[in-house]
Amino acid sequence: MKTILSGIQSSGKLHLGNYFGALRQHIQMQEKGDAFYFIANYHSMTSINDGEEIYQNTIDIALDYLALGLDPEKCTFFAQSDVPQVTELAWMLSTFCPVSLMEKAVAYKDKVAQGLTPNIGLFTYPILQAADILIYNSDVVPVGQDQKQNIEICRDLAGKFNHNYGDEYLKLPEEYIVKSVAVVPGVDGRKMSKSYGNTIDIFDEGKALKKKVMSIETDSTPLDEPKDPEKCNVFALIKLFAGKEKQHEIAEKYRAGGYGYGHAKNELLDMIEVYFAEARAKRKELAQDVDTVRDILAEGSKKARERAESVMAPIREVTGIFKSYDFAD
Repeated sequence: MKTILSGIQSSGKLHLGNYFGALRQHIQMQEKGDAFYFIANYHSMTSINDGEEIYQNTIDIALDYLALGLDPEKCTFFAQSDVPQVTELAWMLSTFCPVSLMEKAVAYKDKVAQGLTPNIGLFTYPILQAADILIYNSDVVPVGQDQKQNIEICRDLAGKFNHNYGDEYLKLPEEYIVKSVAVVPGVDGRKMSKSYGNTIDIFDEGKALKKKVMSIETDSTPLDEPKDPEKCNVFALIKLFAGKEKQHEIAEKYRAGGYGYGHAKNELLDMIEVYFAEARAKRKELAQDVDTVRDILAEGSKKARERAESVMAPIREVTGIFKSYDFAD
């Protein structure tokens, strides 16, 4: 059985872009292999330095995943920080990483362009991500196209390490490019992203949800005139929720005229409410018992540490970095 590995940052509330770009696929893939899914709270420190915020984000993401259908009986679900072998391996990999390799990282350049203050953690992000992947002997890593370069960096570092020590201590993973929907637009038409502050969160509801949906930017075409649905941000979001027949029906309304953007927004609002209704109810129930959620993460981290230690033990030996204590103590 192949090991599937993926993680998501605890850097804020999860939104529709996260769901359709990653979460939905993660939940589907838990049936297809030995899945390891982690909450990347170390990674979130590249942009957040508030401990309470990172902690709460970690719990919130755990609640979100569980409410949306992640089953801890079918996968290993845990927090990145509960597996200390990850940072141990990351340091070792960093000693094999040319500075020039990090300078080529597109994700780093993009984050800086978005206004994030550069720091070493952000610069060396792909090294920690490589350790996340390699420490569990991952076979398959589902990622979006924008993360393909980081998987290549991971394979490069593992190859350098193996070549230096003369054996396959680290398994080279294969990326699985997630065939997600086209870029999910935010309320301003740009890619939906926490960095842009243009998100519709998965568990927004009531007035908060309505306010965001009604604020989606549209052009100034009058109500009576025909409109092109393929150029409309609202319709792009409708396509995420509606089946082919419903999409066609709404598209025809756009083209016929007499159908305003307000009508489309109300249809989208109803679709979001219905689609996530069951998950919302489950999340509220789970939120009443956070101790159980913490127990689920603790149980997952135990399994993750066992796998990670089986990978690190021979690596410590070959690198000469022995430990004079029992890791279980």
